[in-house]
Parts: sequence; C-alpha cells; structure tokens
Amino acid sequence: MPPDAALRRRRCAVVGLGARAQLFTEALAGPYADQIDLAAFCDVNAHRMAVHNTWLAPARPGLPPVPAYGADDFAEMLHRERIDLVVVCTVDHLHDHYIVRALEAGCDVITDKPMTTTAERARGILDTQRRTGGEVRVAFNYRYNPVHSAVRGLLADGAIGEIGSVHFEWLLDLRHGADYFRRWHRDKANSGGLMVHKATHHFDLVNWWLGARPQTVYAQGGLFFYGDEAGTRRGLARDYARAHGSPAAEGDPFAIRLADSSVLTALYLNAEMEDGYHRDQNVFGPGVNIEDDMAVLVRYSTGATLTYHLTAYAPWEGYRIAFNGSEGRVELLVEESTWTRPDARTDGASPVLHGAAAGDEPGRTQLLLRRFWEDPREIKVPTGEGGHGGGDVRMLADLFGERPPGDTDRLGRAANAADGALSLATGLAANRSFETGLPVDARSLMER
Repeated sequence: MPPDAALRRRRCAVVGLGARAQLFTEALAGPYADQIDLAAFCDVNAHRMAVHNTWLAPARPGLPPVPAYGADDFAEMLHRERIDLVVVCTVDHLHDHYIVRALEAGCDVITDKPMTTTAERARGILDTQRRTGGEVRVAFNYRYNPVHSAVRGLLADGAIGEIGSVHFEWLLDLRHGADYFRRWHRDKANSGGLMVHKATHHFDLVNWWLGARPQTVYAQGGLFFYGDEAGTRRGLARDYARAHGSPAAEGDPFAIRLADSSVLTALYLNAEMEDGYHRDQNVFGPGVNIEDDMAVLVRYSTGATLTYHLTAYAPWEGYRIAFNGSEGRVELLVEESTWTRPDARTDGASPVLHGAAAGDEPGRTQLLLRRFWEDPREIKVPTGEGGHGGGDVRMLADLFGERPPGDTDRLGRAANAADGALSLATGLAANRSFETGLPVDARSLMER
C-alpha cells in the first residue's frame, strides 16, 4: 500500500468487467462509496466497461464515468489513478497475472474465486504476497452464508465431538450446470475445470469447517453428459456452433438466448465486435474438455475423510452434506430448486451468479443436529437478502466496510491467499488423479 494511503480514502480499480464484476462495482458505487473511491476499470473489452459505467451512472450523480483502461495499460492505470486496492474478476487463468502485478505495485488485492488455476501460479502469488507484504483476500462468499456459518459454529463448539468423516454431494441442474459448458469455462486451460472453478468453493468450505488441510486426494471423473460425443450418442446434439441467429438452436432447451436478457445482450452480445467472445456456445459441440461428473476422496490433516461428488447435469439444484462425529452427526440439505422448467428464462444475472432462475421451483433448507441418544434437533437459521442466502451482502461488508469494534470474526470467515491456495490444492490434486488414476499428495502441490 502506498505510504500516504492511510491519510486518504482508498482508491479501487476493478479488473475484468464481465457479469461477476457487477456485484463489486455496484457495491463500490453504492453502499461503500463513502469509504472507497471507485477509481478505474480495466478490461480487454471497452464496450463492457462502458456498460458498467452506464449502469452505475444513477448511483453516481454529478460524477464523471469511471476511467476505463485497456488490459495492456494496467500498470499505467495503477500509477496514474493512484490505485491501492485492485478487485480481480477476469477469466480465471489470468487472475495471477493481475494479482502479482498489483502486489508488486504496492496494492492490496481482492480476487474472485478461484484464486488461480495451477499450483505454479498459486505459488507465485504466495511468494509475491510474502515478499511485498501486501494483502490478498479471496472472495469466498459461501463462508458468509448464514447456514454455513451455523455449521461452522456447531462444529467449532464441539456439538458432535471429533469429526471422522464428511459426505458432500453438490448438484448443478440442467440450466446452471449447462452454463459452464456454453462459456469459456468449457476449456480447462481457462478455468481449471469444475474441480477448480466451481469446487474451489466447496473444498474451501470443508477446509474451513474442519479447520484442516487436505493431504491425500484420489479422484475419478469424466465428460459423461455434455460434449459432442455424448450429445451425438444420445441424440441431444444439434448442428450449431452458437445459439444466437442459429435456426438449429430454436427449441433447444440447452441453448441460452442472449437477446432475451438485457444484461447478457449488453455485456456479451453487443460486445462481440471487440473480442469475438460467444457466451452462448453449443454445450454438445466440439471444444469441451472439462469433466461434468466427478468423485473425490480426500484425507485431511486431522485424520478426517471427505467423500465428494459434483454432478453438472442434475434435474434439481442444491447440495447435501453430512458430518459424522464422535458424539453425533450434523446434516445439511439445501434445495435451491426442486426442478427446472425447460423454458425457464434467465434474468441475465442468475445463470452467472446464482443457482436458480425465473421459472425454477424453489426448494428448502434444513439443518439437523443428531446427537447420540437424543432426538434430532432442527437448527433454524434465518437467511438474508441477496445472493447465496445473504452471503454476498455479508462478504461485501467484510471486504469494503469497517468491522465494528470488538468484532474479531470468531468464525474466521475472511479468506486470505493461503486459504485460496489450500482450496485449490484439493481440486488440482483431483485433476491430476483424473489423469494418472493414482492418489495424489495434495501437500506437495504447493511446495517447490
């Protein structure tokens, strides 16, 4: 951080102005505008930066548009705009590029998950963070979901004693799951696959819940449902590269219609002339090289084990978790939608940020404490407004607000670069196990 930073308001730049950045730009222009200056945008696509400026204009009356810089001008932006905080929301494999350069320029960093996509890049971030003394925060909003915090509190307070094992199943429905196979995520070089891009959330939760580090990982996974081979074999494939303007995509329940959403039209369809990126690719077309069905077994430093399964083509959206302890069991069921209509329309934000869309049937949340020799007890947890059960709002307050005096974050929800690396260790080890068919020492991945 520059030496005069403590004497003035922090100046923040947001890098990567896709849909995910909207969560941060609206917070910085709205509830936290009195504490942090939204000083710059940086992106490869000038149109997307202009769209964000248009959206933010009503919240910034009398202020000029946020200065916009191309990706090649990142270093110049940091210097000219006197930036001391950078929020990174780019394509996953570019996160470390901006995190490292920001730290070396004396800035602190907030990065969207995953922190990066390879062990080498993660080590580079950790080395730079230690050398520069800058702060790196990873935006693990699931830690701030009230029901997840309640689970953390139960386990930390010894409600079921010592934890022996965890069973964790995460289901992505046919709309949300398919979305990863329409976008840049479908190429593992960009995203690290769902073991990194999506499951980094889940592995971080287990690390946090258990207060433990992953040690040994064995995994099996493959492309079972999406992709050209599976789509052709099951008669689901249609002959189009992208949905917009393609007659063959009409009536395809797996196609997303960008023109039906003002948000997706503004951010992607109207931005194509600059970078050629298509947000609506065919999920059963060529070019998909990530897995859609994955099973993982993990041994932790405490001796506990995790059995984890991620399915990206389920009829309903949600997850089930069970913790087996020496004094009982905790069970969590979250149904984000009980089923998804084939004609469910999107509002533009939901397919990117959330697990439910307009037309989905809402589900329920149930947290049960089952202690030995006692009746099961349901723990009622009030949820909040906003995405992820109110987790987004709470995370933003922690990232951009001032923590009240005496608030020590007893549950340890704030995640740093080390937490980001530990969440990656399980997913990266799983990817390697997919390739080799052998168990992988997750500890060695982050060591030179």
